Amino acid sequence: MIGYAFMGAAHSQAWRTVNHAYDLPLKARMRVVCGRDGGAVAAAADQLGWEEHATDWRQVIARDDIDLVDVCTPGDSHAEITLAALAAGKHVLCEKPLANTVDEARTMTEAALAAQAQGIRSMCGFNYRRVPAVALMRQLIAAGKIGTIRQVRAAYLQDWIIDPDFPLVWRLQKERAGSGALGDIGAHIIDLAQHLTDQRISTVTALTETFIPQRPLPTSAPTGLGGGAGPAGEGREMGEVTVDDAALFLARLDGGAIATFEATRFAAGRKNAITIEINGSTGSLAFDFERMNELQYHSTAAPIAEQGFTRILVTEPEHPYLAPWWPPGHTIGYEHTFTHQAHDLIQAIHSDTDPSPSFTEALQIQQVLHAVGESAGNGRWTSVEKAA
Repeated sequence: MIGYAFMGAAHSQAWRTVNHAYDLPLKARMRVVCGRDGGAVAAAADQLGWEEHATDWRQVIARDDIDLVDVCTPGDSHAEITLAALAAGKHVLCEKPLANTVDEARTMTEAALAAQAQGIRSMCGFNYRRVPAVALMRQLIAAGKIGTIRQVRAAYLQDWIIDPDFPLVWRLQKERAGSGALGDIGAHIIDLAQHLTDQRISTVTALTETFIPQRPLPTSAPTGLGGGAGPAGEGREMGEVTVDDAALFLARLDGGAIATFEATRFAAGRKNAITIEINGSTGSLAFDFERMNELQYHSTAAPIAEQGFTRILVTEPEHPYLAPWWPPGHTIGYEHTFTHQAHDLIQAIHSDTDPSPSFTEALQIQQVLHAVGESAGNGRWTSVEKAA
């Protein structure tokens, strides 16, 4: 695993757990974790359960005892690490978004397709599609339970940067992150909408906004008397925020549905609020991540006097992913989505099949992100380039 911060911890928990929860034909062995800071990565290896630690990812990828490379770094290094890993004949799991630009994502996809011919598998990490309730939602839609899909509403709301004194971390720098709320959290609801409906976004019209254009640099210190930072970073060295704080867009999907999307890191009181509702000709399905073990379902086939949204508690062993976990009614959490992701990747590698989302799917999401950015700049409806 390359990288060991927030996503590294989540992925590590999955690799530690997957073979204990599921009876799999291959065993995940946590051989080595890699990071630039020797002391910090050594501590991470001990805490997260890795056998070894290293500071040079190139040496790690060259090792014969490494079969799979898990890329958990900021977006600006995804392409370099992934391309090197594929060239070395390693399977790759790369966190989302796949890259910072369409060109990078396209190059990565071409390399993945070439490696695929040699039995090398690659997958992009969109973990929310592996929430059991979301997986059940997809099954119900595919079974025709809501009829013809007409409308999608999706939102991802957070609030962790509303304080003007919050420092200029890498997620707020375009050269590191590629984009702001749009790529960081908006990519997830784009993937969910397309995955659930089996339709692709074809055109968009968008608005993005940066509410706080300057922030204190992480290494700067307050200079005012009393040690206070002062209002909006006063007394600190400041830097430019070069990404969006919020992104909103309308979309048309290639199957005829219309959609609205909202991604913001400025929704006070919302910590990790993901909602998606799919409306069809004969019913609706709705999911709220703050109630992640539940699914809301409405069918127009029910008698008028009985119509309304029904709460489905998604904890039965018949529901997706849940057979090896707890008895019905005992809920699971966020970390399980990564275990399910690891399960699916291991199964694909063993069966010599392509896991999903593939790099081709991730490239298409990158093209949606690009089209949204273009539309926000020119104020016009913008077509999404097709990935293949």
